[in-house]
Amino acid sequence: MSEPAGAIFREEQRFRQLWLWLVVAATAGITWYGFVGQVFMGRPFGDRPASDGALTVIWLLFGIGLPVFFRLLRLVTVVSPAGVHFRFAPFHFSFRALPPADIRSYEARTYRPLLEYGGWGIRSGRGGDAYNVSGDRGVQFVLAGGRRVLIGTQRPEEFVAALDKVLGYSKTTGAQRADSQNDPDR
Repeated sequence: MSEPAGAIFREEQRFRQLWLWLVVAATAGITWYGFVGQVFMGRPFGDRPASDGALTVIWLLFGIGLPVFFRLLRLVTVVSPAGVHFRFAPFHFSFRALPPADIRSYEARTYRPLLEYGGWGIRSGRGGDAYNVSGDRGVQFVLAGGRRVLIGTQRPEEFVAALDKVLGYSKTTGAQRADSQNDPDR
């Protein structure tokens, strides 16, 4: 499924944590150092060096593949009249949808990524499923059947305002907002 038309809210997030990129760069750098030293300069890499062929495979995976993989990782979230759509590339080839009829409640909230979900990425924890790339803010959905989905965002207020518009939230009725007094799921 391609990106839905009529987006009211769109956010694309990437992994931008400095510590993460330092780990990726260090891993790639060590791999490049070993590969160039052994394959091109004839200096064995380590006490028990791998063959040139094995080191070439390691270089392709970690020296090139790992940085490219982390560069491709992104979470795209779209709110449109058709509902909430999200895609965690490159794992999702198409957008996943939360249709308006399936959304029982939602709220912007601060969460603890490590304690509640075990970190960032596509995660499952005691609070349900989470799709996040950084930070500790997100929109928590309670779906029909009680399933919980948290989508991380750097712009929670805009995300919720778009949901209010699409789902017909009114401050007078409190419809569908988890922070409302009238929500049966709370």
